[in-house]
Amino acid sequence: MQFIISLLIWQNLIHLIDILVIWFLIYELLMLIRGTRAVQLFRGILIIILVKIVSWYVGLSTVSWVMDQIINWGVIAIVIIFQPEIRRGLEHLGRGTFFTHNQTANEKEDMIKQLDQAIQYMSKRRIGALMSIQMKTGLEEYIETGIPLDADISGALLINTFIPNTPLHDGAVIIKNNRIAVAAAYLPLSDSKLIPKELGTRHRAAVGISEVTDALTIVISEETGEVSITKDNELIRNMSRDEYLKFLRAQLYTHEPQHENLVTELYAKFQRKGGGRHGQGH
Repeated sequence: MQFIISLLIWQNLIHLIDILVIWFLIYELLMLIRGTRAVQLFRGILIIILVKIVSWYVGLSTVSWVMDQIINWGVIAIVIIFQPEIRRGLEHLGRGTFFTHNQTANEKEDMIKQLDQAIQYMSKRRIGALMSIQMKTGLEEYIETGIPLDADISGALLINTFIPNTPLHDGAVIIKNNRIAVAAAYLPLSDSKLIPKELGTRHRAAVGISEVTDALTIVISEETGEVSITKDNELIRNMSRDEYLKFLRAQLYTHEPQHENLVTELYAKFQRKGGGRHGQGH
């Protein structure tokens, strides 16, 4: 009798572990696709499953049959369409990098300090630069186009990267998890007609990445030395040192309500100055 009780307890423990492992894998999958285009796919799958259940329950046989065909062939379509995302997910699994590093306040402040050093130097000397900081949305698709650095963020390194006529000065630096992931990366160019015509490729790339991700991108004009920032399909131009430092802190310290209010105030301020969406600046 004692053996049977022990066996039942062991089987229940196995079932509990089984359930916990499945939930853990689902959680990690959701964290992996969070902020990527795969989220829209996941929502679409849920809608199809819901329509299938409702049509089966109500008795809509034709609709149910169509949903069955979509589900049956959808698996193949998903593998083809999202092959890059699936490959990156398997690479993450192989490297054991599902657990991301959460930046401390000191690390964020040090990153801002190093960025400020680089921005001030390059702006005064009119050295063109494009630096994109990964937020919640993964930038792996664009990181793969660049030259790997995997280096600590340093103002001197950023300055040297963008010195004209050097191998890495074209393209963008992408910062991920408080490190410079790559240099000379290609960002998508925006086709927006609202971007002022005097702005060049760097600004169009900065706006382009802000249209498809939540990345924060800093642009320095090589013609004027003007400092601009794009975020959430907004282009804020001609920012002073005090303004861009406040903006960076407001965006990076996302859990503090006063910083979220500051972002709103800064957007409103630049809209009054003539900025606005893809702002004209001054």
